[in-house]
Amino acid sequence: MSNYLISISKNQALKDGTIHDPKSKLKVKVFDLLQSRFKPRKGEVRFFVTAGDETLAFETEGYDKHRQLLILQMISRYCIYLGLIEAQIHSTWPSAFNLG
Repeated sequence: MSNYLISISKNQALKDGTIHDPKSKLKVKVFDLLQSRFKPRKGEVRFFVTAGDETLAFETEGYDKHRQLLILQMISRYCIYLGLIEAQIHSTWPSAFNLG
């Protein structure tokens, strides 16, 4: 299994950060939807995670035909890092979360 680098700024919410894959150079930004603003960017791939009361958005940064499986592996590792063992990954906005 690959090793990914996780960076979290001191100024960001604990669950906001970036996942880096040193091998492919892919970056995936993480947004805590309850504490951060998230505006989807055109041309990027995004997934959403729900785990209990947590709702996170994951979006590629500079997407260039990376395999979807790689992105899902990066998200899975990040969730394990946060201790979100019961996390469910969604390809669209979770229906229980309203962005109004």
